[in-house]
Amino acid sequence: MRESNGNENEKDLGVHFLEVCRRKEKETEMEEDDQMEESPSELNTINSSGGFVVVSTDKLSVKYTSINLHGHDVGVIQANKPAPTKRLVYYFEIHVKDAGVKGQIAIGFTSETFKMRRQPGWEANSCGYHGDDGLLYRGHGKGEPFGPTYTSGDIVGAGINYASHEFLFTKNGQVVGTVYKDIKGPLFPTIAVHSQNEEVHVNFGQKPFSFDLKEFEAQERMKQQMKIEEISVPPTISYRIVRSYLLHYGYEDTLNSFDAASRSTVPPIHIAQEENVIHEQEISYTLNHRRTLRQLIRDGEIDVAFDKLREWYPQIFKGNTSATCFLLHCQKFIELVRVGALEEAVKYGRKELSNFFGLPLFEDLVQDCVALLAYERPLESSVGYLLKDSQREIVADTVNAMILSTNMKGSTVCLHSNLERLLRQLTACCLERRSLSGEQGEAFELQRVLNSCRRG
Repeated sequence: MRESNGNENEKDLGVHFLEVCRRKEKETEMEEDDQMEESPSELNTINSSGGFVVVSTDKLSVKYTSINLHGHDVGVIQANKPAPTKRLVYYFEIHVKDAGVKGQIAIGFTSETFKMRRQPGWEANSCGYHGDDGLLYRGHGKGEPFGPTYTSGDIVGAGINYASHEFLFTKNGQVVGTVYKDIKGPLFPTIAVHSQNEEVHVNFGQKPFSFDLKEFEAQERMKQQMKIEEISVPPTISYRIVRSYLLHYGYEDTLNSFDAASRSTVPPIHIAQEENVIHEQEISYTLNHRRTLRQLIRDGEIDVAFDKLREWYPQIFKGNTSATCFLLHCQKFIELVRVGALEEAVKYGRKELSNFFGLPLFEDLVQDCVALLAYERPLESSVGYLLKDSQREIVADTVNAMILSTNMKGSTVCLHSNLERLLRQLTACCLERRSLSGEQGEAFELQRVLNSCRRG
């Protein structure tokens, strides 16, 4: 394999950040799709043993109106949607309005093909907690000791803990117990009534639960965090990882403060001078220049950034049609729109962005930039992502990587710091683990983890 030359390396870096810019809007859309995952909202009156029960008009209450003559005269009804899977825990509750003649009420989960004349737990691919005997049934007619019985006035809940792969059941706000979830595929919240006048109301989250679900989720996350904290990491390792991140992105002032703080710890953190010296010398390259340029771009001072770059690193602007140049010109156009200088933005677009018209690599972003002019409130539009601070950071990261590439071999080294490589590996591992769980459970979202740490 022949070695890539500098121009190819520059092209790879610039194109990478161009793709990052394009992905920004798509990632937002994907996050919104995950948040919009459909949840059960009512009872399914079509797929039920309707001959034995009457469902209220709001489809949230069910009453057994027949006389129980034999074991198959069960009034079973599922929710209208399966339990959502892209979360830590799914949970619902029932309020036992009337335990009826025998109190043979059950709550649990069943598969889509479940026989709607049987109690949840009496058939394969189902699990149910029964009120008359307090037993748990898992796929056959023989129950196992589990919890207390429940009757009129009780509130009973059922949930799926995707983190621990368990079903959980509650009574009057307290956890009764958990059991391993060995059923695959979509599972529907299910309730059953089995004797005259038994009546229950279902709460799919349209009102507050008796059980403190948020506190339970917080405890589950704390368990995960405690497992992580049990892993011993020498202070020098974490110090070097954070320090390399600050070096990589040119955060000179923060780096100096970080070094000063590490020397004042008890005991002080020392790193042997011979460790990673070559890499640190490379990544320390032009630290002051990179800090200055990052701040200029963050402040929207694109003209000044252009001047500094042409003075310090003229090689980056060879041909003036690279992806790096394009992103800088786009950012200048965006900054003009941001301050309302639309006429000047049009002139600038005709002069600079026109050089990139018709080139497939740049077409999408050119169109998005120009589209900013069409909106009275562009920040609220579909292309409003361009006006966010994150767009400035992408351009600053591009310039930072291009400068590093003038002194470091390998575009991968320039693109990501050691910390980011670790996070990428962590994300990949979490995705693989989720894949092995049938794509069930929370996806790893770094921003959510960071936010929870701040709240903690």
